[in-house]
Amino acid sequence: MKTQTAYIALGSNIEPKLDYLQQAIEQLHAHDSVTVTQESSVYDTAPVGYLEQDNFLNMVVEVETSLESISLLDLCQEIEANLKRVRQFKDGPRTIDLDIILYGDELIENDRLQVPHPRMHLRGFVLFPLAEIDGQIRVPQHNQTVEALRDNLPQADKEDVRILGKLSHLLQKN
Repeated sequence: MKTQTAYIALGSNIEPKLDYLQQAIEQLHAHDSVTVTQESSVYDTAPVGYLEQDNFLNMVVEVETSLESISLLDLCQEIEANLKRVRQFKDGPRTIDLDIILYGDELIENDRLQVPHPRMHLRGFVLFPLAEIDGQIRVPQHNQTVEALRDNLPQADKEDVRILGKLSHLLQKN
């Protein structure tokens, strides 16, 4: 069975944030058709959109999967449901958020999924952790590397992203 490399952004801003990130990664890895191959560090980031909420902890994982993109989306949404994500309003607080950022070099646009993620080029909380894993990935549609997109962010957006360290290390400190 053919496998595909995909990148999934994770975010949480409801305590216990670190635990939600860890549980989401464990649930991804527990699926027979998904192997988590790399994890970025965890980043503390200011909220985007709705600002009256706690900061987020964000990271990106690289996975190898034999799942089709829609099946991977279904798995991500199942994990969100398992971890009690409630969608009260756009950009609101959440226990966990999993977004497929890239799925190989495929361009996907349908009523359920857009890949590359349509706003990834504007999001420091995606670009910083993704660049940590592989900054030379070329983003279809923008024809730039992840590093170039990150470096082109406005300075204020860059300042809203602070690296905290590897998840395993942060969990040990708690």
